[in-house]
Amino acid sequence: MSTRLSALAASVALLTAFAVPAASASPTVSAAGPGSGAGAATVNLATNPGFELPSPDLADWGSIPGWNCTGGPAEAAVTTTAAHSGTSALTVTPANDDSTGECAQTVAVQPGTTYTASAWVRGAFVYLGATGTGQDVAPAWTETTSGGWQQLTTRFTTGPNAHSVRLYVHGWYQQGPFSVDDVRVDGPAPAPAVAAGSIPTTDKVVFFTVDDGWQRTPEAERFIADHHLPITAFPLPMPAGTDPDFFKRVTAVPGSSIQDHSVSHSDLSKLPLERQQVEICDARDAMTRLFGTAPVVFRPPFFAWNADTLQAAANCGIRTVLTADADYSWGASNIWHPGPLQPGDVILMHWTDTLATDLPRALAAADAAGLKPAGLIDYLR
Repeated sequence: MSTRLSALAASVALLTAFAVPAASASPTVSAAGPGSGAGAATVNLATNPGFELPSPDLADWGSIPGWNCTGGPAEAAVTTTAAHSGTSALTVTPANDDSTGECAQTVAVQPGTTYTASAWVRGAFVYLGATGTGQDVAPAWTETTSGGWQQLTTRFTTGPNAHSVRLYVHGWYQQGPFSVDDVRVDGPAPAPAVAAGSIPTTDKVVFFTVDDGWQRTPEAERFIADHHLPITAFPLPMPAGTDPDFFKRVTAVPGSSIQDHSVSHSDLSKLPLERQQVEICDARDAMTRLFGTAPVVFRPPFFAWNADTLQAAANCGIRTVLTADADYSWGASNIWHPGPLQPGDVILMHWTDTLATDLPRALAAADAAGLKPAGLIDYLR
């Protein structure tokens, strides 16, 4: 205990020297100025900022939409008592003396731009900060909120190569529970993602994409390996988490990658932007945890998308919202333009019990058109 208290004292001494003071109750917005995105609309980029959004179907039990908490559901929960606003807030109860109860999310940003992060907190020694900005940023913190709610605010300007930051809130060792509500990351949003059904190229290539992941067969895996096929996989988080090694094996060919297909496979065009953002960002986080690389492509379920989808995808760091212009799933051979396959065509398939026969049929169609499968991600860089 004395070690933790000494660390706390050292932290307080260090932060006191340069910490941003807690903000007043007035709302905060981004500071304008050079490199601040002046002239662009200021919006809140945080995902599920008020902890009001429901978990998508097929999400991990106990998950908090938009947020990753180190202690999981054993520490972090959405509560409906005494929220700062609305009906819900996040309450974190560190499970042991070695936990600060950190909860964090990745926020897509523009380089060379000023943002203001803020949150209303309640408890002792609660911290709000951001990493990955391209420079050191002092967290905002409070020694105690004396039982009420207090707003913490910190500002940062992103570096020239910063396209995302990690926003975090946490308590301190042995300081008890804390609550968080009404989180904001105020600044200009990233430009909307680009919608595409094919990839512009004159190279004689096509792109094999395979969705969902519920039915994984050794026959399909063997065909991919034997023919050295680059595959772009769009698995849902639940089947991907059930058998991550399978997806690592079937995307082992250079040019292959694992991308984003939402959490629940819902028609996103029927959801508001903030719920679309949860679906896309949470799937992005799951793929990143499982496979070590953040997706940059989103495949909308049912190919259903709207303008909100493009912005929600961009807010999750996605550059391309990709459909397809040919479907070889479940025994089909559909090309949605006149004539045979063309350079740059994206071919849709699914991880099903027919994939082992769908793949050779798609490959034969590509061969007949003088085309070869290529790595999609290589053509998007």
